[in-house]
Amino acid sequence: MTSPTKAELRARLSSARRKVTPEAREREAAALAGHLAGFAPAGRTVCAYVPVGSEPGSLVLLDELLALGARVLLPVAQHDDADAPLPLRWGEYRPGHLVAARFGLREPAPPWLAPDAVAEAAVVLVPALAVDRTGVRLGRGAGFYDRSLGSADPDALLIAVVRDDELVERLPSEPHDVRMTHALTPGLGLVALQE
Repeated sequence: MTSPTKAELRARLSSARRKVTPEAREREAAALAGHLAGFAPAGRTVCAYVPVGSEPGSLVLLDELLALGARVLLPVAQHDDADAPLPLRWGEYRPGHLVAARFGLREPAPPWLAPDAVAEAAVVLVPALAVDRTGVRLGRGAGFYDRSLGSADPDALLIAVVRDDELVERLPSEPHDVRMTHALTPGLGLVALQE
């Protein structure tokens, strides 16, 4: 029996996420926010994201990062003239000042920082459909984060944010995949990943 492809895994995981109730998503978001104090450094930069659809996380999580004293940068997804994804730009999170963007995303309004602003982050919270125990992350497939995370500080925590059952033993990987150092799940908290 052959292992499922990335596309098959994305379809399966996305379908499972659509079945999670709003109440369960709210409980998970609160649990994720409750784990932040253990690793979000006051006075340092944290790159995070605004969840879309059924992605784990919430604006409460972003607000909690601010309350802990972190500077929060959010990604800005852009494409080149041929509609290919570019490395993410970054914008400062200010509650109540997000704007609608492509793909149903909400992003910070300009001015934006250059892609290399990710190098300022001590922690990068990365959306994922799943992550495995060796740090391989399965995203939505556009490649924004793989194009961006190579500029991160080598000592930064690269944390895939997933549901408990989305931390799996093994995912298919490719040479360009940037490995995560940790996973963050509602029930398990921060989990170190090893190559």
